[in-house]
Amino acid sequence: MSYAQITGWGKCIPPASISNDEISNIVDTNDEWITTRTGIKSRRISHVSTADLATVAAKHALACAGVEGKDIDLVILATCTPSTMVANTASLVQKNIGAVGAAAMDTNAACSGFLYALQAATAQIRSGMIKKAVVIAAERMTWYINWARRDSAVLFGDGAGAVVLEASDTPSGLLATKTGCDSEDRDILHIENFGSDLNKYEPIGPSNLLFEGREIFKRAVKGMSEACDDVLNQAQLDLDDIDVLVPHQANLRIIQAIQQRLKVADEKVMVNIADYGNTSAATIAIAICEAVEKGLIKPNSNIMSAAFGAGLTWAASYIKWGDRVTPIAVSDAALPECDKTGLELVAPAVAACKAAE
Repeated sequence: MSYAQITGWGKCIPPASISNDEISNIVDTNDEWITTRTGIKSRRISHVSTADLATVAAKHALACAGVEGKDIDLVILATCTPSTMVANTASLVQKNIGAVGAAAMDTNAACSGFLYALQAATAQIRSGMIKKAVVIAAERMTWYINWARRDSAVLFGDGAGAVVLEASDTPSGLLATKTGCDSEDRDILHIENFGSDLNKYEPIGPSNLLFEGREIFKRAVKGMSEACDDVLNQAQLDLDDIDVLVPHQANLRIIQAIQQRLKVADEKVMVNIADYGNTSAATIAIAICEAVEKGLIKPNSNIMSAAFGAGLTWAASYIKWGDRVTPIAVSDAALPECDKTGLELVAPAVAACKAAE
């Protein structure tokens, strides 16, 4: 049976940011309040579309793998902030990277999206249907933010990450996974006044991203921990076998709770939430790239990853890294220059949200 080895990885981080001190100019908050409750110190604000973020991340992953867009059979984009719904955003990314004729699809499992997409692409490779895929997670979460609401305005950021998967005879890539959804409680994390259920001919106003923090915390820890236990059993691994934990970056307290449940030492946990905030599906994809860059992921590492998102979706995955941790080539793909600060980029949205209150 073929395996779906990760042969390339890449990310796209927007240059503009908003620090905790700067966001206190928008809503009634401060650095101490945000940091102690979330672990977030800053978040990135994109000046381009989700498709643009995804394209740059994918081009870096392709170069890293030493393959060209024309070699790709499948493009999957995990996102809950697509640039366009029809046609899907993945088709634009497919065009941008030159993956002529490749299948292209968006998938939305919110913060669990990257692991859902990784499972889908891996299944196609392992079944023999395709040979190469690029799996991208890209989000422009700040597009949804109601800047008049402190509870959600401080949490989210923008960014993208991607991996290339290739058929291989070496046991590697995604080797065990568990995905699911607790839809009975889907209303505790959702975005109001958005989607085709609305009457588009009536004034809609700013999006409201609503969540019940305490309930989400409990369900996130429970869902991800149980999924991790299931994956460990599937893979016949012990806790001591885990070399690296790459969790969804939503809240530092949730990360620490999962870490304690799995008994993983601090030096084995990839944490970058302080720099980017919650980038939804993109958090794990970006974190994997940075774990390789930092030397946390080494050749043949056993990686455990877990996520929890709106739906309420959840996922856990065991990934066996290959023997390469350096790029075959480096892409010069980059976002267009941004001539505004993060605060300047969001200023029109801030004014509109406050006017609607």
